[in-house]
Amino acid sequence: MNEFLQQVSVWALPIIFAITLHEAAHGWMADRLGDPTARMLGRISINPIRHIDPLGTIILPGVMLLATNFAFGYAKPVPVNFRNLRNPRRDMVWVAAAGPGANVLMALVAALLLHVVPYLPEQAAYWLAANCINAMLINGVLAVFNMIPIPPLDGGRVAVGLLPRALAYRLARVERYGMLIVVGAVFLVPLLAAQMGYAFNPVFEMIAPVVKGFVRLLLSIVGPPLQ
Repeated sequence: MNEFLQQVSVWALPIIFAITLHEAAHGWMADRLGDPTARMLGRISINPIRHIDPLGTIILPGVMLLATNFAFGYAKPVPVNFRNLRNPRRDMVWVAAAGPGANVLMALVAALLLHVVPYLPEQAAYWLAANCINAMLINGVLAVFNMIPIPPLDGGRVAVGLLPRALAYRLARVERYGMLIVVGAVFLVPLLAAQMGYAFNPVFEMIAPVVKGFVRLLLSIVGPPLQ
């Protein structure tokens, strides 16, 4: 039982922190740039309950793991009234980038914490090392996936804010179909492929090399832990 709980914790804790601080970062940045909506609704919080969406955070990832061995999920979006921002077009970019930015920062902290591992007792060292490695992977996946330039993903909002207005307008119009495109790519396509006997996930195939490169870069920055 203790071993089971340990295995659950080394995945659950990094996932909870990654999702919670990602969403809180959006709200914090919006508040700093003039929109207090998230703060007034209590969404600038490290309490994961305030950010969990029953369907997107629990049910959908569970179904996907059972059906395709690949999990995809989402938390409740942090409400942002872009009209309250001091410079809506520019500040939208900062608000959107804050979530993936928080994931990058958490992955960096996890990489740094690996240097503590050699000084801990064996069991504690294993637990911390597993948490750190999983945190780097999970935060890397969240950062890279969310920066795909399709609204309503964060990368889509960043692109809308940076592109010339004519192109930004065309991309912004994709938002009404964006979530359908994302769910189709990460859930329906792999599910249909699995039914036909193939293991194919276009999103995973696209982001996996980037995530691996991101983790290698982190480890090269912080250096190898002492042996």
